[in-house]
Amino acid sequence: MSDFPPRQPALPKGFGVLLVLAIILASINLRPAVTSLGALLDPAIEGLQMNGFIAGMITGIPPLCFALLGPLAPRLAGKRGPELVVIAAMGAILVGILVRSVAPETWTFLLCTALALAGIAVGNILMPVLVKRWFPDKVGIVTGAYTTAVALGASAVAGVAVPVNDLLGGQWRVGLAVWALPALLALIVWLVVYFGLRAQIAQKNSETIAQRSAAAPIGPMYKNPTAWWIALFFAAQSSVAYIFMGWAPKIFTDLGMEPAQAGALLAILLGVGVPLSFVMPALAGRFTHQGPLVVINGIAGLIAVVGMLTIPLQGAYLWVILLGICGSNFPLALTMIGLKAHSAAGVAKLSAFGQSVGYLIAFPGPFAVGALHEVTGSWTAPIWLIGALIIFQTFTGIMAGRPRYIEDQQRIQIR
Repeated sequence: MSDFPPRQPALPKGFGVLLVLAIILASINLRPAVTSLGALLDPAIEGLQMNGFIAGMITGIPPLCFALLGPLAPRLAGKRGPELVVIAAMGAILVGILVRSVAPETWTFLLCTALALAGIAVGNILMPVLVKRWFPDKVGIVTGAYTTAVALGASAVAGVAVPVNDLLGGQWRVGLAVWALPALLALIVWLVVYFGLRAQIAQKNSETIAQRSAAAPIGPMYKNPTAWWIALFFAAQSSVAYIFMGWAPKIFTDLGMEPAQAGALLAILLGVGVPLSFVMPALAGRFTHQGPLVVINGIAGLIAVVGMLTIPLQGAYLWVILLGICGSNFPLALTMIGLKAHSAAGVAKLSAFGQSVGYLIAFPGPFAVGALHEVTGSWTAPIWLIGALIIFQTFTGIMAGRPRYIEDQQRIQIR
């Protein structure tokens, strides 16, 4: 018997490029269901007659769905293959966005939003899996492409959601429904990929099962200190990110800004993350301790918080740029997950634990902002809360960034 693994059948001509395109298109759809609602939150609240607590719940749903449904993705992918599961995820996003746009009541609106977010949750987990599965020698390049697509999808939709809504007649339901089109395009491309690569996908599934059987067992993440620091760091940065994706346009609108300009500010905030999605992973790999990068991001975020409390409108563009820099903790956290484990199996377990626990802890953040605003009638207390979360994410990021590996800590525990 040969010691070498079976040779993978060559991809049909053009399917390598098509796979990259499919991954990029799927990644573009991992934020618009959230950011389009953030930009149109005011008319949606008015149309459905929601109070601040329910609106806060809507902005808090994304991390909760990611926490509860994300861990199901590896299990589903193990049984059906990640390609088929991603097709189902794109379908869920498509149906969720479309049906949400015609939901007559708040509870059906919430349910459809949750369906779309379930698809996003699965996509969040499976994009790195697909990159490693099909492009093991080009992980950095393809990962940079897909993380940039995530940031670009978020920022572009945030920036144009209000103008597009106005162009379509000012009906917020139509303005939300239009963002089902990118999901439809991604679904079509993934169906072409799936049926065009059935033989290669079947072999990949067999190889994955064999590798899983041969891998050395890794202990539970809940007993691992580094895994917990990663989870807490991921939680803090996710909470801040989803607070701004859900509430930033309304905050600036309530402070006296035009809705279109407030949407543009969110686009800038998210758009800063596009180049940083390339820069931050490269920088993180050059540091044995990623703490200094976390500190820089934290300082930028705290300056923005002080500015929003003192001169929010006069320096609004500067504040959102600084918040965008602070938001680069997202690609930094994902990079840390890859750096804090020696093996691919370790990365998979750390990713599932860090993201699921992190999103679960992050869930109350957007809801708390809505509740504080409802109770106080002001944005001062919510902005102070954001500042506290930035301090917390800086501390946990410093701890998570230390040169530690989950496998080494596991061996220490066994001894």
